[in-house]
Amino acid sequence: MIDLLYVAAFFLAGATFALGPIVISRLLAPRTLESQTDSTYECGMRPIGAAWIRFGVIYYLYALIFLAFAVDVLFLLPVALIYAQETILCAPWLDFVVVFLFIDTLALAVVYAWKKGVFQW
Repeated sequence: MIDLLYVAAFFLAGATFALGPIVISRLLAPRTLESQTDSTYECGMRPIGAAWIRFGVIYYLYALIFLAFAVDVLFLLPVALIYAQETILCAPWLDFVVVFLFIDTLALAVVYAWKKGVFQW
């Protein structure tokens, strides 16, 4: 029974932390009837020019490459931490091969992007 009370307390605390800022902002936020509050990105200033401008696809490719290398670090860190603790004779070589194949695949993705001209400024 006491475990159920802990679960309920954590649930209520989580709901309070999630919904509290929304309720507080609704209560404290100023209310105006200007047309600017209906815009998608309202910052208090009137927009200048059209909102629909074209962004180059290169920015998205940079973001994807950054994400790939961020995930690369996330996968390599646990392997690097456990690699020194291995006691089985064959396992370090297997780990080395798996990590090499993983890095090789990412390197091939960078070479492919380079050949396609992604890294040209």
